[in-house]
Amino acid sequence: MSSRTPRPRRRRRAAPAESPLPPRDGLDAARVRTPASGDWPTMRAHLVARLPHVEPDRIDALLAAGEIVTAAGPLGPESPFTPSTTLYLYRDPPDEAEVPFPVGILHRDDDVVVVDKPHFLATTPRGSHVRQTVLVRLRHELGLPELSPAHRLDRTTAGVLLLVARPELRGAYQTMFASGRVTKVYEAIAPHDPDLTLPTTVRSRIVKRPGLFQAVTEPGEPNAETRIAHATRRGDLARYVLRPRTGRTHQLRVHLNGLGVPILGDDVYPDLVPRADGDFARPLQLLARSLEFDDPVTGERRRFTSRRTLQAWDDPDGWAGDSPVLRPRCGRTTRGPRRDLRDR
Repeated sequence: MSSRTPRPRRRRRAAPAESPLPPRDGLDAARVRTPASGDWPTMRAHLVARLPHVEPDRIDALLAAGEIVTAAGPLGPESPFTPSTTLYLYRDPPDEAEVPFPVGILHRDDDVVVVDKPHFLATTPRGSHVRQTVLVRLRHELGLPELSPAHRLDRTTAGVLLLVARPELRGAYQTMFASGRVTKVYEAIAPHDPDLTLPTTVRSRIVKRPGLFQAVTEPGEPNAETRIAHATRRGDLARYVLRPRTGRTHQLRVHLNGLGVPILGDDVYPDLVPRADGDFARPLQLLARSLEFDDPVTGERRRFTSRRTLQAWDDPDGWAGDSPVLRPRCGRTTRGPRRDLRDR
């Protein structure tokens, strides 16, 4: 019997219906699904109750502009409440601190855009990070309103990220990642432990519960596997090379922390540490170094490598001095679980 961790089978979700509203400034319209029953007389009354953070006058303005719609068309102020209906509307983005680092373009063709994501920039809009995301930035900067990610990197992880330029190809690339047909290599800076025998393969069961930010390791059938090796050592630190076979949330951070060598700059493991919005010093020292795969559209073998470096290794004095993270060397062409804090 093979000792490799079986890739968990996940129930395939039905693709969401296409929004009748096009993206605006790189941002998709929000979806709101009405409940299966309710006694609201109108859709407006439901939205006022459903969205207490949105002023009723703002809802009235969106209705007047025809910017709250269903598949059947725009709603009006007196449109009756209908259950189990998907509404689409443009949201007002929250105030965000600007992430002052560019997104480096590694490759661009008619099918895909491959970027070198900086630390602190989320992949897609989520929670309090909306405009300051790779997706929204690039849709706007590259003039590609239908750009979408084939996979995701955490907000604090830097490195290679692949996005799909054409909607009809999205499924092929996303399936390639979901089925494990991509070779991914990461680098991390963490304490050196002379008692740690490497290389080693870590297999565990990682569970991420809704509403909690930290993932936990539980007994049971493993659903996460990472090959971990030393690359180099410098004093009390080591540079680790990580090859994940699976892609669970926070998998690399959980596995290194479980070995007693948490990644430098990790605000989540072993303990949650508050970080002020706009604090870009000492980022998580985790880098998605490379992606390699057989292109599902062209059949070509492709490899993309990050040009970034990790500050604790490349600039240890700056890291020790708590200086802001250095700008990347790449160009641009155009105490226990807490409530979910989103894309850390």
